[in-house]
Amino acid sequence: MSSDDDNNSLNSSAKSDARLNESLNGTSPTLNSSAANTNVGNGSAGGGSGSSSQLVRRKKVMPLEHGCEDNWTWSKRHRSKEIVLSGPNNRTVHFHPNWSKGTAGVQGKRPLNNGRFYWELHVSQRVFGTSIMFGIGTKQARLHANSFRNMLGENEHGWGLSHKGVLWHKGVALLYTKRFKENHPTVIGVLFDGIEGTLSYYKDGKCLGVAFRGLDKIKEPLYPIVCSTAAKTEMTLKCTRRDFVNLQDRCRAEIIKHVKTREDLVKLKLPPLITQYLSEVVNDVAPLRQVDNYDILCDF
Repeated sequence: MSSDDDNNSLNSSAKSDARLNESLNGTSPTLNSSAANTNVGNGSAGGGSGSSSQLVRRKKVMPLEHGCEDNWTWSKRHRSKEIVLSGPNNRTVHFHPNWSKGTAGVQGKRPLNNGRFYWELHVSQRVFGTSIMFGIGTKQARLHANSFRNMLGENEHGWGLSHKGVLWHKGVALLYTKRFKENHPTVIGVLFDGIEGTLSYYKDGKCLGVAFRGLDKIKEPLYPIVCSTAAKTEMTLKCTRRDFVNLQDRCRAEIIKHVKTREDLVKLKLPPLITQYLSEVVNDVAPLRQVDNYDILCDF
């Protein structure tokens, strides 16, 4: 791959040579929009007169809106040499400020295990190139490569979503959502639920569904990570929140380990309210489709 593909936004459809040669075990990507949507909803507030001609505005409900602010930032120590941090509390990341020669990443300071966390990444209009990625990883995840690649999720140490709409973990790519529009700014939200063991994504306020499960089984500390191959890419960390985890949530997580489908849940003959609460996190959806040469697919 020519380095021009990640330095010139007018030529960003170059072919990737990623090989999908490893099956997923343990932590598996799955799409489950209904489960993820239980964390966010839409309310409505009508106009004062109630006239049918009035515009009814929907109120955006933020994930973990009943939680609290969580003031973390990016690590100066755990980052690529091709990254510059700036802005209040070093929350803005500049990738390849001069010329891109590979893939650069940075790790957040916030350890995520055993809690619920939500953060948003405001991405500049420079969306192009081989791979711009958002997700999480352990301290073993690489933060620099002298090649253009999907670095976050290239092995078992990372879980990432690329701007081409593909999930990566253990070097395996699964089709997840539409490709991002090139040269258009966007806001990516990441919801990590360490109690249920899930990672979900939001794009411009819309929930894309649960991407990864089984993260509660990871014993190593997990951290937010972003990376990019594109020159002069810029992201700003905003809206960082964390939840107050209660005993009820922990009990549900333990029960769901023994319930495989919604049919199994019905057989328990529990009170309707409890059944509904448990069903929110039951994972009985079809797995995502594994893809090869995904970067030559048309938008879908």
